[in-house]
Amino acid sequence: MALGRPGFNRGPRPPFKKKEAEHKINELIRAPEVRLTGDNVETGIYPIREALTIASGLELDLVEISPNANPPVCKIVDYNKFIYEQKKKMKEIKANAKQTVIKEIRFGPNTNEHDFQFKLKHAIGFLESGEKVRAYVHFKGRAIVYKEQGEILLLKFAQALEEVGKVEQLPKLEGKRMFLTVAPKGAGKK
Repeated sequence: MALGRPGFNRGPRPPFKKKEAEHKINELIRAPEVRLTGDNVETGIYPIREALTIASGLELDLVEISPNANPPVCKIVDYNKFIYEQKKKMKEIKANAKQTVIKEIRFGPNTNEHDFQFKLKHAIGFLESGEKVRAYVHFKGRAIVYKEQGEILLLKFAQALEEVGKVEQLPKLEGKRMFLTVAPKGAGKK
């Protein structure tokens, strides 16, 4: 009688692979000589043995920060603190990068005036808060024969948004949808 779930292979598990370090540190540096930098260290070119001796004398790590330089650039620093600072910088850069938000508004080829005004009001709100608006007319079945009507609707929409946005892409038919992209005029209020 087999134990476990049917069809579940209980063969040997592959060995756990430790994540490889991002930088070469201490004895892993293979260059015969390195350009040394760091706090409390005289910057210059040193043989690798002397650089390792200086690092161990300060109770810090020798970290290769620029392996492609000739000779490679190494810094004497606490490696864990060095990695922490790098992650902190990357997180800050990511937080400051502005995400482009595109809001979609859907129309039918025979959208009535009330629905048009309702969707226009939403689009104005999106543009004023710094988001792009992608309006499209979706043609179902035989409604594709009204593509001129859809284009007129999108141009009317773009004209109504002239004060708060600028057209990035004029109406363009892709499959059963006709798209129009509008970006905010000024920098958003975010």
